[in-house]
Amino acid sequence: MKKIRYGMYALILLAMASCQGVKEPENPFFTEYTTPFQVPPFDKIDTTHFVPAFIEGMKQQQAEVETIVKSNEAPTFDNTVLAMDKSGKLLTRVGRVFFNLKESTTNDQLQKIAVEISPLMSKHGDDISMNPGLFAKIKAVYEKRNESGLEAQQIRVVEKYYNDFVRQGANLSSGQQDEMRKINEQLSMLTINFGQNLLDETNKNYQLVIDTKDDLAGLPEWVITAAAETAKAAGKDGKWVFTLSKTSWIPFLQYSEKRALREQIYRAWFMRGNNENKNDNKKIIAQMVKLRADKARLLGYANYASYVLEENMAKTTQNADAFLKKLMSASLPLAQQELVEMQKIADTEGAGFKLESWDWWYYAEKLHIAKYNLDENELKPYLSLANVRDGMFAVAGKLYGITFNKLTNLPIYQKDVETYEVKEADGSHLGILYLDYYPRDNKGGGAWCTDFQSAGWENGKRVDPIVSVVCNFTPPTADTPALLNWDETLTLFHEFGHSLHAMFTTGKYSRTAGVVPQDYVELPSQIMENWAGEPEVLRMFAKHYKTGEVIPEALITKIQNSGLFNQGFQTVEYVAASILDLDFHKLSTSTDNLDVVAFEKASMDSIQLMKEIIPRYRSTYFAHIFDGGYAAGYYVYIWAAVLDADAFDYFKKSGDLFNPTIAASFRKNCLSECGNDEGMVQYIKFRGQEPSQASLLERRGLK
Repeated sequence: MKKIRYGMYALILLAMASCQGVKEPENPFFTEYTTPFQVPPFDKIDTTHFVPAFIEGMKQQQAEVETIVKSNEAPTFDNTVLAMDKSGKLLTRVGRVFFNLKESTTNDQLQKIAVEISPLMSKHGDDISMNPGLFAKIKAVYEKRNESGLEAQQIRVVEKYYNDFVRQGANLSSGQQDEMRKINEQLSMLTINFGQNLLDETNKNYQLVIDTKDDLAGLPEWVITAAAETAKAAGKDGKWVFTLSKTSWIPFLQYSEKRALREQIYRAWFMRGNNENKNDNKKIIAQMVKLRADKARLLGYANYASYVLEENMAKTTQNADAFLKKLMSASLPLAQQELVEMQKIADTEGAGFKLESWDWWYYAEKLHIAKYNLDENELKPYLSLANVRDGMFAVAGKLYGITFNKLTNLPIYQKDVETYEVKEADGSHLGILYLDYYPRDNKGGGAWCTDFQSAGWENGKRVDPIVSVVCNFTPPTADTPALLNWDETLTLFHEFGHSLHAMFTTGKYSRTAGVVPQDYVELPSQIMENWAGEPEVLRMFAKHYKTGEVIPEALITKIQNSGLFNQGFQTVEYVAASILDLDFHKLSTSTDNLDVVAFEKASMDSIQLMKEIIPRYRSTYFAHIFDGGYAAGYYVYIWAAVLDADAFDYFKKSGDLFNPTIAASFRKNCLSECGNDEGMVQYIKFRGQEPSQASLLERRGLK
């Protein structure tokens, strides 16, 4: 029934587009952008432009595919694979704008369009990947790839496209392909529903409203001020409001002396999507897990995790499992020791209770001060957002010679978004960077890097990237600029690392330029975090927002000494979530009636997760795997951490954090040309050897 409804809807939209003339000049997607650097004209884009542009984009790409299929010429790299690689320009352009805006500044209209367009996009993708004529031509090029005089990169592109088509069902029977289409359509809709439920649960359905000053006990002034401004914006002037934005609930858990309130807000956080209301995600998860298992079965894999990991550096679920279990075995005793130390503090203070999960942040902060004499409030004045931003720009400049020039003449999609032109050392244009810092009610949680235009190659020239970094940082108040905590500082450096990967990408073919295995993706981002905490770098950017005083050496020493702080907790909660993800996707069969809560409990019991720690993401708000493309792949952050720790150790042992030779090699092999070969091959080109786990284990105090 659903398939018929959406099929009819597609026909209606196409008819409307034909009657209305989809190529009207007022729709900015149908002409080349005339903006500076050809950035999206956000000031001219209206929600009414998206559906016609999507429909026309699909129509154009389908026509391009038909041209390939109907050609009477023998299939070659140029007329088949390259033509496929260059197809869908309009569809890519509108999709990049639409889906980025949907995540960063959504509204009812964008959400409705997503629901409408998702099954159409799913069908469009399947129509291409399961087109027998197209696959036959790609297969013909593939089978003769080594005897056709192709360059190495052309052979790689041919192999990647052939493998893509096989993995998307091109070799299935017609009946199996029909089943695959149904699975893909359902998954596309369930993904949207999961994300929308989570957005509402996070931004709309809970507030901790405080109306007596006594309930603010222990909170720093900056936390109280921010809560007062949140309350004022919500029409609750004179009160204090805390939300499920991390910039709100984490400081509350760190500092509030009111244990009952800490429990209330933490429960609201970890029960998102599990409240038996219209936003409940349990049934959606059960359906997605079943459909992914069914998809893997159709394609001949034991389970969905095996299907995903085949393309990753890990290769097999056994390798990923062994890696995670080793880390859990090393980190769980450390977390248990951290708990013992915190419990001693609570007992000394006469708390009279055993610590629970909602107590961890509060007593960890006390332990931080007691053990390392480092108070987050002492550090924040030196971490104004502007200074941290300028610091990361300076690091990139010292490593790669690039510069960042702020622009004020580009259209932006939100009033507080900043834009920068990125230039090479010789002054030539490299790309455009958007920075979107603060939480909004219509913005997804977390932080991410995306692009409005990827680096590419067209008409013999490089297509310059237009990259966007989106965060949810503590906003400024009436009296102070935005002051970051240490985690936010690392987050900005992290996402900036992704943007450098996007900026430096080179390659003539969309399928391979900058494209790396999923468990390599976090190397470019995580390595940048390393520079943030180095004394030499801290002196560059950590300056008091009022006086301009450079961070005192004593405070730098405290930061260095506290490097192992809370590493047991952080590793355990992350690895627990990674194991939960793999357990869901190692199911060879499942049903719509899977008890998600019971499954999660069994998974965590199997690794003997201590009750005082919950997985970093519980199932019902695990957006990475149910709405973010990391299904069976959340482990990748710590897999890549082995790479980034080893790579940064290479810099440090050279005696120069900005060693120009090493930096040039890292840019070339691990960022610019990273898609030229498999991930480990490219890493070895840079490092001269495979990475060692020793640097990561030492960094986390796990050896």
